[in-house]
Amino acid sequence: MHDLIIKGGTVVDGTGSPKYIGDIAIDDGKITAVGEISGDGQEVLDADGLLVTPGWVDIHTHYDGQATWDPLLSPSCWHGVTTAVMGNCGVGFAPVEPAHRDWMIELMESVEDISAQALKAGIDWQWTSFPEYLDALDRMPRAINVGAYVGHCALRTFVMGERGAQDVDPTDDEIKQMADIVAEAMEAGALGFSTSRTAIHLTPAGDPIPGTFAKESELMAIAQAVGGYGRGLLEFIAAGVESGDPVAQKSELALMRKISSEAGCPITYLMAQTGKDPDLWRESFRLAEEANEAGATLIPQVSCRPVGMLFSFESENPFARFPSFIELNNLSQPERLAALRDPEVKARILADKDPAPTAWTNIFVNPWRLTFELGDTPNYEPNPDNNIKTMALNQGREPAELAYDLMLKSNGQAFLFYASAGFSDGNLDATREMLLSPTSMLGGSDGGAHCNFIVDAGVPTYMLTHWARDRAEGLPLELAVRKQTRDTARRNGITDRGELLPGQRADINLIDLDRLTSLAPKVVNDLPAGGSRLIQRAEGYVATLVAGQVIMKNGEDTGARPGAVVRLSQMG
Repeated sequence: MHDLIIKGGTVVDGTGSPKYIGDIAIDDGKITAVGEISGDGQEVLDADGLLVTPGWVDIHTHYDGQATWDPLLSPSCWHGVTTAVMGNCGVGFAPVEPAHRDWMIELMESVEDISAQALKAGIDWQWTSFPEYLDALDRMPRAINVGAYVGHCALRTFVMGERGAQDVDPTDDEIKQMADIVAEAMEAGALGFSTSRTAIHLTPAGDPIPGTFAKESELMAIAQAVGGYGRGLLEFIAAGVESGDPVAQKSELALMRKISSEAGCPITYLMAQTGKDPDLWRESFRLAEEANEAGATLIPQVSCRPVGMLFSFESENPFARFPSFIELNNLSQPERLAALRDPEVKARILADKDPAPTAWTNIFVNPWRLTFELGDTPNYEPNPDNNIKTMALNQGREPAELAYDLMLKSNGQAFLFYASAGFSDGNLDATREMLLSPTSMLGGSDGGAHCNFIVDAGVPTYMLTHWARDRAEGLPLELAVRKQTRDTARRNGITDRGELLPGQRADINLIDLDRLTSLAPKVVNDLPAGGSRLIQRAEGYVATLVAGQVIMKNGEDTGARPGAVVRLSQMG
């Protein structure tokens, strides 16, 4: 008798093979049989009319702190994610000396917009080294599996102290120390290493984060530590990605090609269509494919919807750094809403400006051509003619004033959607081409990060609703599933999940595809110390299983905690 049988579902197994009606048997947390199963089960889940897929493997999240207090990793738990990979963009919390803990927290807030106050209240520091960090994660009961890269910021600061955050080169001995620490982390189960070279990732003081200007010798030594292990991945946030600089792109891809080839280590890097050169991504893919033919492994990492910021008076917005707006921060919500409706206050805010703009805040100084009303049913591929700039022009108004008034809707809780990247042509045709490419990998959900600007943890759901169900020019369902299961797992060296085949870990979703939808975002204050964040729930996930146990049923926590730390060192 099997522990559990999932009966009569439409199985999309993650391999890319055609869907079929069948059963899945589970024993001791693993899949033991698929197809038509005649035996009995101690428990049977009726999947008639439902999709049965592997659980989503989300390889770009920032739950490094949240994973130490939240066993569910919301919002990802509401969107069918069963394995979340963190430590992206060069930031993380291990290794770390006790004296640097607060600085690393403040760096995370600066780079990823996660409340430092919440992190300080929520993290129970039980580690110094990276292996100790993984052990601490393992000791905590959790619903969702987690894995982690070693972040360059933590590594450099651990070895170089304050010099690590300065534009100075490490000594040969310091480079060796960094490589040795990464090798130790790989032996303990790290999934690889991440680094950021973009100008928008800054320290609290406004300086480039540790590793931004790291030279080839430093990166090569670290890559060799990963490559020497035989599996694992390097993640690059390349210089110029924020501006779409073709010169920087060519230089960075040449560097990644050399490192990947010589270190024997695959490298993934973020790529999106940008407004300055909407076709620059094509050159990036061409250079990556050329490098791969020559022996490198370069993997453009793309999102399936625009990289978007949400503006509202309840979270963040383009006016939030104006002194006239900051004056309202200490008011209660009703008082602030009344003030925002005051014509004199409105005029002062609209006439104001950011006193200290940065590379990050400059991104949304004049966003109106690519900003839209999000609506009660979120639309991430809106009609391009409905942008704020065009609407304002048709009404004879300034775009900023129109945006201000639109955010006052719904009692001051309405959202605007700024498609900052991936929507340069006013559609997602380029994104579709990227997703269809066998060179690309789905990523970029940023789950857990940018708490007051972005909530893209619903990216896995969007792959099914928009691309496999709703869009006229969409994607095959089997590809939409494979892109976020087997592909994301295998490219990270994870071999025990991502396919509904015997021997695989029983991380599984049961989905009512007709009913599947992402709900409107909300602002909540549920982080430690009352910190605020954006969340987005979904409807249509009938059940999500981890290691054969139902952790979420119709969007609600069942209390099961079968999750574990994903360690490459334990892969067969």
